[in-house]
Order: sequence, then structure tokens, then C-alpha cells
Amino acid sequence: MVSGNLKKLVIGAAPVRAADVALAAQEPTFHVELNQDALSLLLRSRELVEQTAASGQRVYGLNTLLGSGRDTAVEENSLLAYQVQVVRYHNSGVGSYLDRAAARAVMLTRLIGFSRGGSGVRPETATFYADMLNRGVFPAIPCEGSVGSSDLTQLAAVAAVAIGEGEAFSADGTLISGAKALADAGLQPLVLAPGEALALVSANAYSVGAGTLALLRLQHVAGLADVALSLSLETIARYDGGGNLSPFSPTIQAAKAVDGQRDSAAAVRSLLSGGWLEDIRPEVSVQDPLSFRAAPQTHGAFRTFVTQLGSALDVELNGRGDNPLVDVESGHMVSGGNFQPMQLALAFEGLRLALAHVGISSERRIAKLYPPQRAIRARHLQSASSGEGLAQEELPGLLWYSAAGLLSELKFLAAPATLGAPTLSADVEDHSTLAPLALQQLEKSVEAAEKLLVIEALTASYLLLEAGAAQPLGKGTGLVVGRLADVLAHRPSAPDLVERARTELRDAVARELAETGEKTW
Repeated sequence: MVSGNLKKLVIGAAPVRAADVALAAQEPTFHVELNQDALSLLLRSRELVEQTAASGQRVYGLNTLLGSGRDTAVEENSLLAYQVQVVRYHNSGVGSYLDRAAARAVMLTRLIGFSRGGSGVRPETATFYADMLNRGVFPAIPCEGSVGSSDLTQLAAVAAVAIGEGEAFSADGTLISGAKALADAGLQPLVLAPGEALALVSANAYSVGAGTLALLRLQHVAGLADVALSLSLETIARYDGGGNLSPFSPTIQAAKAVDGQRDSAAAVRSLLSGGWLEDIRPEVSVQDPLSFRAAPQTHGAFRTFVTQLGSALDVELNGRGDNPLVDVESGHMVSGGNFQPMQLALAFEGLRLALAHVGISSERRIAKLYPPQRAIRARHLQSASSGEGLAQEELPGLLWYSAAGLLSELKFLAAPATLGAPTLSADVEDHSTLAPLALQQLEKSVEAAEKLLVIEALTASYLLLEAGAAQPLGKGTGLVVGRLADVLAHRPSAPDLVERARTELRDAVARELAETGEKTW
């Protein structure tokens, strides 16, 4: 649970929400602690591990090798050295390092996993991970190396720092040794007990943790899509006789039971409330193009997929994905496959496809806004021919082409990512989810979709400003146009324009949701 304004996340027996994990990961000052319920369960879980080890029972990773060596025993006098070997062996990731928020999300997610009681780590080991979070230890975690059957390489990078090895970042972003990072935080390296090395690395904490951060961005994109659509509706009403709101009416939305669709239509109605589009206009087109008229269906399907991702993340956060599973209730350690997050991987996959459809609709709406821009340029050129000088336009002329390029990227990124894993470890690990790759492709899709929707919002706002104030805008769209007017007035370069507008729209979307009380997630 998140504790009020104290910026504290208390981990106990209660369910943990993906949004809380993302919030705590994004804010380095967030304090994380395990309550007594969690510590008691951790103690009972560890006692079961030690009883099992003392019985001589052969258990995967506790007293055997891993992967294809699953049936090879580890001698008792080698168990402590084996823990270090497991961490070193798996610390093999490559590529760029995760940023601080993602690294915190990985550590926090694994800590939550410990608290569920299935890992069998000691309470002091779990507490050590909380201490690393609370004291600002920032492990250098390579983003590539996991095939989605536990994020072994990413979690080994964290474990390496915990035992005083590996690499981390200092407060100023310098790469330092893990040992120095611990010393700077006032921590002594952790000495792992038998079975703990596997528990530290065998989980999907990268896919889940970074997935919670992606979830927040996806929720924002859902709101942004409706804002951009509403602005475009206002624009085609002024320039092309469109802007028919009947497809967004409660009557139409009640005729088809799709929650996300109703939410999208309601958001558009809220943004346009108080404006002239609410009045029935005899001259309005009976039907706008499908990119406008069927947008609630497209945006709503996307919202539904976002909700499904949230559910999949909650399942992973509150489940026990450990192998072997330490089951306190039955008193046994049981091998299984809960480390295979197939539902989560497919949620990442589906969202990229849904985002591509959102992008198609947005780019087609931008195309409908191009003729008015051409007319404005022709007017400016005509004025220049009269000796008035050529007016400098606030909107770069070919932003539509940039939008088209972003759409092409979205379509490319929509291709399946989870079907390509080879078999590994002497054909023992013969199927993987590739959830991390699916997530990384989704992160790229979110980036492209957000820029595309920002271009739509900018284009529509520019045209609305050029049209003047003869008809009142909706309360929501009017506020957005006012914000973007200030951005356009500075006439920044196209890249800077999009980035400034993106910042304004992030805040505008958050405020709109807060003010209307929309509660979709």
C-alpha cells in the first residue's frame, strides 16, 4: 500500500498495484519498507528451505546445478561458493543501461516478489534490497540478454551489486564498482545463503517492473488520443463542414457494450462541452470519415488492451513466479513454470498492434487537415506578391510527412516479437516468451504514437487559431489550444516544437482527467 503524502510504499500481505510500483520507481525519494506480515512470511518460507536442504531432498537450484545441469548435485561444502558462481555466470547482459526509474522498478518488483513467500530468501536479504532502494543504490543493468523465461541477466546485474561486485552509477551518473556503490550507501556486501542466488535472478522483474512504467505512458496516450481527436473535430467543423458528434452520443455508445469505447466517447464529449459543436447545425455533414466517426471504437479497443496490461501486471506482481516454488502452506518446494509470463508478453504484443491502429486514424485525420494549411500558405504568398513580405508561419509545413513516417514505424513495430526465441540449454529450455523484447518494442511504439498524436494536436490547434474565435471552442479543447498557442508563438524548430507541445499536452491531459473525474484505470 502507498502511505498518503509520506512517499512511502509499505509491502505486506495486501495486493500491490502496478501504478504504485511505477510511482515509487519514478520518485527516488520514495521510501520502501516491508511490514511485519511480509517479514513473518519470509521467515517461514526460509525455514522451509533450510528444512528441505537438511533432509537431503534434491531440489532444483538449491543443491543442484541449473538448466541442463538440473540433475547434477552440488556438494554441500560448495554451496556458498556456488551462490557467487550463479550470480557471476548470469551477469551477462549487453546493450545500454536502464535509466534510474527502470532500475528502481526492477529492484522493487523483485522485492515484492520476495514478500510473496515463494522465493525462500531470508528476511535480511529482502530487507537488503529495500535498503538499496532507500539509499539510492543504482545498479547498472544492461537492457538486453533476457529471453523472457525469467529476466536472468538483468536481475543478475542487481544481485552482483548486492554481493559487492558488478557495476552501478554514482549520484552524478558516473559508472562505479558495485562495491563502491554499497560503501557510499553505508552498506556491507550481502553474503548469500544456499538457494538465494537462484531466487535473486529467477524472476521477471525487468518485464514487470519496466512494464509498470510503460503502463503509465500508455494511459497518458489513451487520453492524448482523445484530445487530438477532439481538436480535429473542432477543426473540420470550421473548415470542411464536419464535426458531427452523433457517433459520440450516449445512444450510440450504449448500443455496444465495450467499456473502453464508452470511455473514449465520454472523454470527447467532455472536452467539447460548452462549445459550438454541441449545437445541432443544419449544415453539418451527416457522416464524417471513419477516422473521426469510428474513433471511439479504435481508441476504445486500445483502452481495453491497456486495461488488460494492467491486469496482467497485477497478476505478476502479486503472484509467485519462483522456481522452485517455496509453498509454505503445503510445506514443500515444488518445481514449476510460473516464471514464464506468457499473458504479459502477449499483452505487450497486442498493445503494439492497437497503437498502430490508433496511429492510422490519427495520420488520416492529419491528412484531412492539410487542405486548409495549403489555403493559408496560398493566402500568405498572395499577400507577399503585393509587397507585404512573406509571413512566417507558426506551423512547419511538412509535419504531416513526419507523422506519416512515424506511422510507418508503428506498423513495423506491430510485428510479433514473441515467436522468435531459439531453444537453449541443451534443448531443456525449448520455449521462451521474449517478453522483454516485446516490451522494448512497445516502448518504441509508445514514443512514436505520442509524437504522432502531438503533431495532430498541433496541426489542429494551429488551424483553430487561424480561424479565429467566431465560434466558441469546447471547455477542454479551448484550454489545450490556449496552451499550444503559446508554444506555436515562439516559432521553435520542428523538433523543439513537438517536444514543447508534448510537455504541455502531458500536463493538459493529466489536468483534464483530474478535472472531469474520469476514472478508467
